Amino acid sequence: MFLDKSMVMLLSKCTKKVICQHSQLSSSIVKFNEFGVDGGPAAKELAPKLNLAKKHLSSQFHVNFPDIEVRRLILTAIAMKGLGAILFVFGHGFGAFLLIVYLLVSTPILHDFYNYGPDEPRYNILLGDFLQCVAQCGALIFFWGMKNSITKRWKKKAPKSKTA
Repeated sequence: MFLDKSMVMLLSKCTKKVICQHSQLSSSIVKFNEFGVDGGPAAKELAPKLNLAKKHLSSQFHVNFPDIEVRRLILTAIAMKGLGAILFVFGHGFGAFLLIVYLLVSTPILHDFYNYGPDEPRYNILLGDFLQCVAQCGALIFFWGMKNSITKRWKKKAPKSKTA
C-alpha cells in the first residue's frame, strides 16, 4: 500500500510533535504522581530557589513580594505543562502559548546556573538545561508564529472566480 506525499507529510508532522512533547507530558505525569501532601521532591527543590529569586527581585525593584505557596505553584506548573503539551500535540496554538509562558517563568528559577562559578560541576549541568529550555522556547515561538501567519494568510485569500 502506497501513501501519497501529503499523507506521509502529515504522519511525519504528527510523529515529530508527539516525540517532542513526550518529555513535557511524561515529566508532568511524574511530578503529579510524586506530588503528595507537601508537594513532593519538586517543592523541596523549588522552595530555596524561589526564595532566592524573590529576594533578588525584591532588592532590585525595592518591592516586597508576597509569600507564594510552593505547592500551588507546582500544581500550576504541572497543569500548564500537561495541558500545553496535549494541546500542542493536536496543533493548537494555545498549547504552545502555555508552554512558552511556563518556560519563560520557570527556566530562570529552576536552572539558576548564574548562582554557581564556571569551575563548579553543577554549573555545566544547569547551563545545559537552561540552554535546552531556551531552545524549546524558541521552537515554540517559531511554531506559534508560523501557526498565526498561516491562519492570517488563509483569511486574506479571496476566492478566485472561475471564468469559462
